[in-house]
Amino acid sequence: MKNKLTIIKVGGGILNERKLFEIFLENYSKIKGLKLLVHGGGVIASNYMIRLGIPVKMNEGRRITDSDTLDVAVMTYAGLINKNIVSTLQKFNCNAIGLCGADANLITSKIREIKEIDYGLVGDILSINDNFINQLLKLKISPIICSLTHNGEGQILNTNADSIASEISIKLSKNYDITLKYCFDKPGILTDKNDNLSFKKTINKTDYKQLIKNKIIYDGMVPKIESCYYALENGVSNIFIGDHNIIKTTENCTKIIL
Repeated sequence: MKNKLTIIKVGGGILNERKLFEIFLENYSKIKGLKLLVHGGGVIASNYMIRLGIPVKMNEGRRITDSDTLDVAVMTYAGLINKNIVSTLQKFNCNAIGLCGADANLITSKIREIKEIDYGLVGDILSINDNFINQLLKLKISPIICSLTHNGEGQILNTNADSIASEISIKLSKNYDITLKYCFDKPGILTDKNDNLSFKKTINKTDYKQLIKNKIIYDGMVPKIESCYYALENGVSNIFIGDHNIIKTTENCTKIIL
């Protein structure tokens, strides 16, 4: 029987709210057994870019990353956000280590090919160093992984955090029974974006395609759900999407099913 491993992906909407940030991490520290956290922080990065006069460029929820944008991403994701998470977890007696994809050759990627859109310094994942993650988990150290990877040639690349969580979950599923939870600022997948009580308890592929057609799911939610189905089809046991309460219970959130 495989050991259970809980993988959490948290977005910038929660990380940017100090009270939610503390509640989320305290609850994360109380997860029983092995756990791993992947975080983005796009909201926080965008706020700093605006303050610095750097244009924020997005396409369907994905960030277009030039050199100035990447500098801010490295400072916020690998620095400010990552280290604040780790230090807060230490306060809650959860031993953790902060990482980006370049650390211990954790995540290698290639620059995204230019098709209709040039995303710039954005990486598509090639490999995950699961041996290193396994060693940390054996030591009861929780990896806290930000959304930056590297190409093996000295270049850091901005990489979608949902994709990182999905790829890590798939890679580790050969050794662990994985539950993957995507935590953001809504209780789940809503059928009415203005009504937080309209979340679906479950969503299958047919539901998903219909919600896209009806423009209920759009922009950044599309790659998030795509990552979920990719993970389910490649070894991950359970996937849930919800707000910060998803850490404690999966009763009031959306479960992704095939």
